[in-house]
Amino acid sequence: MERTTLLSLLSLISLLSFIFLPSTLAEIKTLAITSDSRPMILIEKFGFTHTGHVHISVSSVSYESLNPSLPPPLSSLLGFFLLSQESLLQILQESQQNPNFCVLSSHHVINLFTFQDLSLNSHSFNHSYPITAPNEYSLFFANCAPECQVSMSLRTEMYNLDAAGPGIPPVKDYLPAGQTQLPFLYFLFSVAYLVFLVVWVLVCVRNKRSVHRIHLLMVGLILIKALNLICAAEDKHYIKVTGTPHGWDILFYIFQFIRVTLLFTIIVLIGTGWSFLKPFLQEKEKKVLMIVIPLQVVANVASAVIGETGPFIKDWVTWNQVFLLVDIACCCAIIFPIVWSIRSLRETSKTDGKAARNLAKLTLFRQFYIVVVGYLYFTRIVVYALRTIAAYKYQWVSAAAEEAASLAFYLFIFYMFRPVERNEYFVIDDEEEEAAQAALRDDEFEL
Repeated sequence: MERTTLLSLLSLISLLSFIFLPSTLAEIKTLAITSDSRPMILIEKFGFTHTGHVHISVSSVSYESLNPSLPPPLSSLLGFFLLSQESLLQILQESQQNPNFCVLSSHHVINLFTFQDLSLNSHSFNHSYPITAPNEYSLFFANCAPECQVSMSLRTEMYNLDAAGPGIPPVKDYLPAGQTQLPFLYFLFSVAYLVFLVVWVLVCVRNKRSVHRIHLLMVGLILIKALNLICAAEDKHYIKVTGTPHGWDILFYIFQFIRVTLLFTIIVLIGTGWSFLKPFLQEKEKKVLMIVIPLQVVANVASAVIGETGPFIKDWVTWNQVFLLVDIACCCAIIFPIVWSIRSLRETSKTDGKAARNLAKLTLFRQFYIVVVGYLYFTRIVVYALRTIAAYKYQWVSAAAEEAASLAFYLFIFYMFRPVERNEYFVIDDEEEEAAQAALRDDEFEL
């Protein structure tokens, strides 16, 4: 393997292994690799405790050279290994010093087995390996043979053993060490949203004369969010105890799709003033909805594909890039209607003689704009930073921070636009008019 090729490959692997792995993958995998010539294939990443185990079973193994002029590939150059993040720099240094470097020969990786260990008759292998040094490891298949393509059926299990009590055999925990708390975490937040739903319905009933259509959409959003978290909790629970989601991942994706679409739609509708200020949408506002909703469909399809396949597929990087770009595009698109509404209110305040009312609306929309931008920034950047820098045993912290930020965002927005008979959004005393006019002249509410 050439040095430049290995360097670029390992740089890419470092990004894939430690940044982009999705969080809804089952820890028992059954894969079919067909005529694959990639020098490295990332199978999975997992956080192990001192009771961790890796079980690998391969069958129907075949490999051949793509170049007839080359000798048959050596079986010792094809195999599986574990790599920790800390060992990545040492691997890069070794590759720089040796142009013919093969990662399977490095003492910085944990070699599991090579094709040299396969059964001669069935070309299969089945073995379990204990983890002696607790850490977060990525499982790779390495192909150091030049111009060689490999086919095989692969089944992997990664788990930690939890003590069940005196005299009781330990129980397998298929969730990584930093995610084993997620089932309880998601269930706890689902209860919080169900309580939130009850309170919101009571507020709407008590102020039914002030309820608008947007408030009914908000009821649906809270309900879908609660169901989404319940499915996430069940999904993680079944992965934790069995290694597979048992169909809960499908329900999770369905409610995730509905929730995200509803959330972005409500943000756009509130940002345009629909149902509060006007009963209709302008053409440019309709176009935003027509752009955001299809983009969310694409984003959720990409998310489902990533969750159901995994990093071993050849187009996995492309799907991640598509998902990231679409998500950024949606986040940018929903900001425009809020800016348009602020500018429209500023222009209206100069001509309609209702300075106090317009000042209140401007203040509310500016607060809404700041909160939306802060929420998007936190969930896309701060949560990502937490997930990247946190130790593998504390990966649940980023999930908790994301859910806490989402709950705080929902509470704040719902409180701002709650249905009440007397609200600064609708009613302003006449005696406030003079002060408001002065405030509008002094403050242009520049974004």
